[in-house]
Amino acid sequence: MQRGEGDQGAAGRDQAPPHRFPRLPGSRGEGRRSQGGVQEGHREVVTEHRGQTVGYVRVSAADQNEARQVEAIGDIDRLFSEKVSGKNVDDRAQLAEMIAYVREGDIVRVKSPDRLARSTRDLLDLVEQLQAKGVAVEFIDNPALNTDTPQGEFMLTILAAVAQLERATIRERQAEGIALAKKKGVYERKPKLTPEQIADARRRVSEGVPKAKVARDLGVSRQTLYSALNGSGKYADLISH
Repeated sequence: MQRGEGDQGAAGRDQAPPHRFPRLPGSRGEGRRSQGGVQEGHREVVTEHRGQTVGYVRVSAADQNEARQVEAIGDIDRLFSEKVSGKNVDDRAQLAEMIAYVREGDIVRVKSPDRLARSTRDLLDLVEQLQAKGVAVEFIDNPALNTDTPQGEFMLTILAAVAQLERATIRERQAEGIALAKKKGVYERKPKLTPEQIADARRRVSEGVPKAKVARDLGVSRQTLYSALNGSGKYADLISH
């Protein structure tokens, strides 16, 4: 397998990893508590987690050099490398392969949150998917967000609250704008979702996020989301297939 290609998804785990990337000095945090730690008197003996450490890197069209990210994530069992061009910014095939590949007890390691996700909502969705599979996430540049620590769990809870507040604020401003337009007699009901929101919804659904959750995050009914995704009703002329 070429380094960075996550072929065969979860089925490939039954075979021996084709290559183990060398550990780089300082690549692991000192004193990180892996799974399997036990108490001996007043001293904790920490053992290695039983799963694999899986790396994920993403490079943009402007910077196709993944070397810095690979060096930062250090010792891993398998690497998934995403090369995003200007034409396929929403196509993250390697991310989907990685999510399908990992199993309970594994660790996903990335250099920073923006390499894994493009927005706070996207980050929370992905972390939730991985945690549901019993997989921890480590951020080399932002260890305070590591999901296998109490501090990381707390920080992610704060991010979720901020994202929810942002959505509530947007809905409130939309309601105020509609009320003002109705008062002036210039209100005309338009599609609730923009083409950008529909594209983002398509991407999230393709990555396995339940449609009910996507609809709830967008502040619309499931029927509205279905109409937007299918290009029916008032969305027939808004998107092209």
